[in-house]
Amino acid sequence: MSLPINLHFDGRLALIVGGGSVAYRKAAALAQAGARLRVVSPAFVPELQEFLTLRDDESHRRVYETADLDRVALAIAATDDDAVNRQVVEDARAQSVLCCDAVDPQRGDFSMPAVVRFDTLTFGIDTGAAAPAFSKRIAEELREHFGDGYGPAARTLGGMRDYVKTVLPPAERSAVLRVLAAMPVQMLAKLNPGDAEHEVDTMIERLRGTEPVPSTTAAICASRASALAMTQSRIVAAKLARSGIASTILNITTTGDRIVDRPLAAIGAESLFVKELELALRDRRADYAVHSCKDLPSELSADMQLVAISTREDPRDAFCSERYTDFWTLPAGARVGTSSLRRRAQLSGLRSDLIYDDIRGNVDTRLHKLRDGKYDAIVLAMAGLLRLGVRATNTVAFSTDQLIPAVAQGALAVEMRVEESSLTQTLREAINDSASELAVICERTALRELRGGCQAPIGIHAHFEDDILYVRGIVCSLDGAQLVSETRQAPVAAIGAAQALGTAIALALLASGAGAILNGAPGGE
Repeated sequence: MSLPINLHFDGRLALIVGGGSVAYRKAAALAQAGARLRVVSPAFVPELQEFLTLRDDESHRRVYETADLDRVALAIAATDDDAVNRQVVEDARAQSVLCCDAVDPQRGDFSMPAVVRFDTLTFGIDTGAAAPAFSKRIAEELREHFGDGYGPAARTLGGMRDYVKTVLPPAERSAVLRVLAAMPVQMLAKLNPGDAEHEVDTMIERLRGTEPVPSTTAAICASRASALAMTQSRIVAAKLARSGIASTILNITTTGDRIVDRPLAAIGAESLFVKELELALRDRRADYAVHSCKDLPSELSADMQLVAISTREDPRDAFCSERYTDFWTLPAGARVGTSSLRRRAQLSGLRSDLIYDDIRGNVDTRLHKLRDGKYDAIVLAMAGLLRLGVRATNTVAFSTDQLIPAVAQGALAVEMRVEESSLTQTLREAINDSASELAVICERTALRELRGGCQAPIGIHAHFEDDILYVRGIVCSLDGAQLVSETRQAPVAAIGAAQALGTAIALALLASGAGAILNGAPGGE
């Protein structure tokens, strides 16, 4: 028995041993799935050589060596030499690498079915290697039967599903999704995102009866438009939907999103990813806003309040590289991309022999720049990678002792106007995590006492062990040559105690010389 699965390579490396037509077909399929390729063979058929050259993948004209398996996610043996194929399979298993023997599928760990794709819709055809010609026939019949509309229809339904999860509590979702999936394919294929959301709203009203959804059960969420920001806003909106309040997400482009040709430190402003969302709240275009909490200034405007802090995702920073296994294996002079002065300062303190360059763009853009070879490594927030479900070939989290995170890194913050509102308490009950809130309040208090912005070279991280809150802070010069670090701990069960501990760590850092370092360092997270 076998188990069909879909692999998302996200730029990870795949090895193909062989240079013939079979190897070419496997290479094309893996490339389409997002893999980078390493192909090894004494000779290549012309179409495979051209394919590899156009993609700038690895190609080695020689016999297979065991070292070819280094850093690969999976391997394929596709030569006409049975002994070589057998050796590749044995070596791969010895290194815990899944391997496919394209000539003898029973010998390998997996087989690759014939694939027919219509946009995001994928069919896999596997006859157990008993009848490859029959697989080809089925593929042709699928192409004849399923027109071009099926792929866009599947993509539209995916967007509808995300919207349903945002606006409906769990108990009401399945009935709506079943009806939406039964809509005519060509109708689904032609819907734009706005019309698709309207269809969902109409279907909800129809299934609930003739009465439209009462306006008191709706709220508008202000969010940045990036994939990560939208994912984070939908996390909050989905939790709020369980309390019976549906959310419409208002996409807003912030100053930090618009200016992408300069380092953040050079822009010279606080609240780069915040102020436009706050304006939407003030103008009553939105009822609440969702932020990456680390983007918030240490003090909010008097008319704004934080009503909830989400359960914290992994707060650590992550080393990401396509070529090198971890930060310590980077060669001297390697280029490391980071948009954060905090990260740059601490990394410079760990390794001053590397070149630290600015990198801008959303998470996907930065990972693409890494895969294109513009950087040897980049450093990103682990929380964003986990929420998006993406990674580099080598993704290794720094411990919080090696690299102290930014204040509130990994937490989501819900911001509202300062006013009486039933939504305020509902949001807090649906979203707020007490332990995360106390840790974040401690960190933000310390940042405020240090008079540091969200973009200063300051790292502060608090975490609970039982009822004790431990906090560590660090302030660095930009070159990492000067730094002060302090730790404090205290039993914390209320906001006042969290604030007191934050003040204590800040005063300890200032007493150790943090003020002098900060006076010489511009902001720029």
